[in-house]
Amino acid sequence: MWLAGGGIKGGQVIGATGELAFGITEDKVHVQDLHATILHCLGMDHTRLTYRYMGRDFRLTDIAGSVVKEMLA
Repeated sequence: MWLAGGGIKGGQVIGATGELAFGITEDKVHVQDLHATILHCLGMDHTRLTYRYMGRDFRLTDIAGSVVKEMLA
């Protein structure tokens, strides 16, 4: 994933995989974490973007997701 500008530090790698790139060995970043970080850079709080559908509250980052502080400048 490439991200540029908007408060993201450039030239960094977050996390690591095994020798054959089959599994994550450290610092796992899930897609919900990435979405929460992008929304944070856009000035939105991902936990407050909640809508109700069929009697259940939904968020753009579902029930997970946290801002990855290592990515921010």
